[in-house]
Amino acid sequence: VQLQASGGGWVQAGESLRLSCAASGRTSYVVMGWFRQAPGQEREFVGAIKRRGGSTFYADFVKGRFTISRDNAKNTLYLLMNSLKPEDTAVYYCAAGLRSDSGAYFDRSPSYGYWGPGTQLTVSS
Repeated sequence: VQLQASGGGWVQAGESLRLSCAASGRTSYVVMGWFRQAPGQEREFVGAIKRRGGSTFYADFVKGRFTISRDNAKNTLYLLMNSLKPEDTAVYYCAAGLRSDSGAYFDRSPSYGYWGPGTQLTVSS
């Protein structure tokens, strides 16, 4: 699986932005997720979507602001981010988990065997 995230950029607080993650190759994922890493901090879970049923899950700090969706025909994952805050500044990574147990631990990095190179989001106050 090859993943390529795009759509990052510079925005002001309160604005919105949508990230995209195009998947190619073996796209029969169990779960796809978004993680982020701010400078000097560990990578953290943002949200995920399961292939079966399309259930979505979010970290508490983005609930109500971020929405994950997918377009299976285009093999593309999206992250719509509203009401952005300066603390959302980070490199955002999309990831895919193909193992059968990936969906059970969707908020953990080891559940994902494939990662994209990341896209930078900067939110200014």
